[in-house]
Amino acid sequence: MRKKIKTKKEISPDNQYNSVLVAKFTNHLMKDGKKSVSRKVLHSSFDYLKEKLKTEDPVAVFEQAIKNVSPSVEIRSRRVGGANYQVPREVRPERRITLAMRWIITASRAKKGMPMSKRLAEELIAASKNEGAAVRKREITHKMAEANKAFAHFAW
Repeated sequence: MRKKIKTKKEISPDNQYNSVLVAKFTNHLMKDGKKSVSRKVLHSSFDYLKEKLKTEDPVAVFEQAIKNVSPSVEIRSRRVGGANYQVPREVRPERRITLAMRWIITASRAKKGMPMSKRLAEELIAASKNEGAAVRKREITHKMAEANKAFAHFAW
């Protein structure tokens, strides 16, 4: 018998910025179920973006950062005949966004000495300019996929 197809839960857009992407990022940023803390961090980093870049729309900078960090290929391990191969695969659009968000959050958490909202804002600014740790992570992933292109025929 086949498994039931999972239904994706619809995420309602963020109240202040009316964006589903912002709401999704809030959920990724959340730790231990503290959504209000996550929301405060994200909104204050957007305020910092407004102040620093003298822009009216921080969501545009945020979306550009997500777009720049999103990988087009990734590496998946595949075991064939006792050997593990790093097989490059194309990334689904939903996973692309998820990976981009995860990498931005991880990069901003790795920095120390500033409040999280400032670290996140700095990482978003860097990512929107195609710089920063999250963009470096994407480039490393792409390089590894390019190096292992010979094993692409093992893709399933």
